[in-house]
Amino acid sequence: MIFSMPSTTNIDRPEEALAVANRYHRRERTLTVVVAVVAVSLYLGVYYVTSLLPAVVTAVVLLVTVRAPLLQPRGTYRLKSDDDPEAVVDAFTGPTPPVLAFNWGIADEITTREEEVTYHVSYLLGLRSAEMDVQREIDHTQNGRHRVTLEITANDKPWATYTATISQKDGETSIDVEYISNQRFGLQHVPNQFFGERYREDALTAQGYTVLERESHFGI
Repeated sequence: MIFSMPSTTNIDRPEEALAVANRYHRRERTLTVVVAVVAVSLYLGVYYVTSLLPAVVTAVVLLVTVRAPLLQPRGTYRLKSDDDPEAVVDAFTGPTPPVLAFNWGIADEITTREEEVTYHVSYLLGLRSAEMDVQREIDHTQNGRHRVTLEITANDKPWATYTATISQKDGETSIDVEYISNQRFGLQHVPNQFFGERYREDALTAQGYTVLERESHFGI
């Protein structure tokens, strides 16, 4: 059996989309810090006006509430492109799929294999890190459509699935995308979801796609 060796050569990331991803990342981190400060302030406020025990109870309630697996984001959007379907398929199966700009945009390093790409990400000033693996599959249907499936895992745990159906109509390429989280998240991920929805269209537009329709749900 022959195994393909990983490649860590420099990946060309679209500059405009990279700028959007970095803007998303900065604001998402800022809001996360603000939420943490508010939670700590609430704990200290309860401690100041009552005593240690009510403050501890408040902290436990906050921790359980924030980390409870309530959210399962999912959604759909329809895009169009002036590129031909084959070029769009290549983009979706390449190392920087258009729908994953917030993943490859903040990666410290990208490793590629024949049917897999890995984004190496560090955070908390380098104290923690994560590896996001993207498995890519292509199905070609008899009616000329192409279906690309991206299965994403984070540190070997299921993360999300993106399915893009690519076809040509009236001289334009149409892309129907459906995504769903493969796990539930706590409320601490609300800043991530909030700014993800805020900047998703900007990231796609920066890569040359026109967003025709978009719908998303947190799935509480």
